[in-house]
Amino acid sequence: MSETSAEQLKGKVAFVTGGARGIGLGIATVLAERGATVAICDLAQSACDAAVSDLGTEGYTVLGTAADVTDRDSLEGAVSNVITALGQIDILVANAGVWASEGYQDRPEYNDADWDLTHSVNVRGVVHSAEAVIPHMKERGSGKIVNIASHGGRKPRGTATGRTLGLPYSVSKAGVIQWTHGLAIELAPFNINVNAVCPGELWTNMIEGIYANRQNLTDGGSGGSVREEYDESMQNTVPLGRGQTPRDIGNAVAFLSSDDASEITGQALNVNGGARMN
Repeated sequence: MSETSAEQLKGKVAFVTGGARGIGLGIATVLAERGATVAICDLAQSACDAAVSDLGTEGYTVLGTAADVTDRDSLEGAVSNVITALGQIDILVANAGVWASEGYQDRPEYNDADWDLTHSVNVRGVVHSAEAVIPHMKERGSGKIVNIASHGGRKPRGTATGRTLGLPYSVSKAGVIQWTHGLAIELAPFNINVNAVCPGELWTNMIEGIYANRQNLTDGGSGGSVREEYDESMQNTVPLGRGQTPRDIGNAVAFLSSDDASEITGQALNVNGGARMN
């Protein structure tokens, strides 16, 4: 990494929800590498502490604070704690998300719990995250909000023969994209940029469960491991022939959080190897 890259976000404070693992941890790592002080927010303080410990050994300034994004008071408390400890929040990355409710690996269709959970975390959680930091950003006259959506929010997968398991997730991520568009217009007069990143399929705990579900429903798929099924799918369905990584998403978030993106707002950027282009 160049010296310029290491100073891209120097002096900035970033608050990352769902930041203790997977995509969130990848985002937090890149932001820290680019010079930001990073507050990692996740459900369990122990998970936050573990992520902070890992990143802290690299010499980055990181702190952890537990909060539930579905609980407005919990999230507002975490934001207040970070502002007290670090003086400001310049960047919000609303990343916390879920795919479906418990036990989805073993069932073919969505249920009411999937709708409730994906809406509560993926939509209301993103709204709560923004609303917790907006007053502070307005007061300071600047800010960057980056919402993590999904390319599934643009064009969901589905069949004509069933209640496709991932549909509630896709609908929730479409909601995140529309929230991004609307909030960008609302906050533009306050010099606050609002954008979204739409990842493709990354090898995380979530995607491992999704591919386990597909294997379970096809009697073992092609006979390979879940990871082999994923790799084969990426080769066959992604123009670049590979899945993305949390660092890929972090790179996009870092750009949208930087001064280089000062004239970009209300956009939803696909980071998916060309798997979906609209």
